[in-house]
Amino acid sequence: MTDYLAAAMAMLGPARNRYADPCAWDRLHAERGIRLPTDYQTLVDAYAPIQPNGHLYPHHPATERWNPGQDIQDTIRAWSEVSWDDLDPDEDPRLLFGLTELSFGTRNGLWPIASTDRGETLFLVAADDAAPGLLAEDGEGSWARFEMSFAEWLYRYLIGEDMTGPHTSAFYPGPVQLCRLPMTADERPEPWNGPDRGM
Repeated sequence: MTDYLAAAMAMLGPARNRYADPCAWDRLHAERGIRLPTDYQTLVDAYAPIQPNGHLYPHHPATERWNPGQDIQDTIRAWSEVSWDDLDPDEDPRLLFGLTELSFGTRNGLWPIASTDRGETLFLVAADDAAPGLLAEDGEGSWARFEMSFAEWLYRYLIGEDMTGPHTSAFYPGPVQLCRLPMTADERPEPWNGPDRGM
């Protein structure tokens, strides 16, 4: 069985752990009332805030400028205002995935954990479950469900699978392209590449 956490980290390169801080996670969890999965925390601690392959934006709770707490709150608010009863049945995640209700930021609801510059949003389903899944919205109203960990999702995203719905691949051959996000308005993004991965 594949160790997806190790496989994803092998593609991203040595962990940098620039902002790793257990207290920052404790604050985020206390503020939001959930615990985010360990593999997600490990990957975010190791690399974030970065932009892998030019699209995905994982943020880090120990940073002010790229703190996921405000993004989570803003995304929950925006998605909670959607009038789901007015949607076409093909775009209603309740009908697509057999959900009795659709809520955002609740114990049994959806939690936004990553987004892209293409308008895609990745949600953790029921964060308190022992084996939570993921839902992705492609920015155009189409949804996809993934019964896997965040580490597996990220690994598959990096190797070019459609991980936010049909025809959403963001594959680039060669090493994974990474860009450290600037911490201040005066800093510039810092690009680098992961190790060779034979792709």
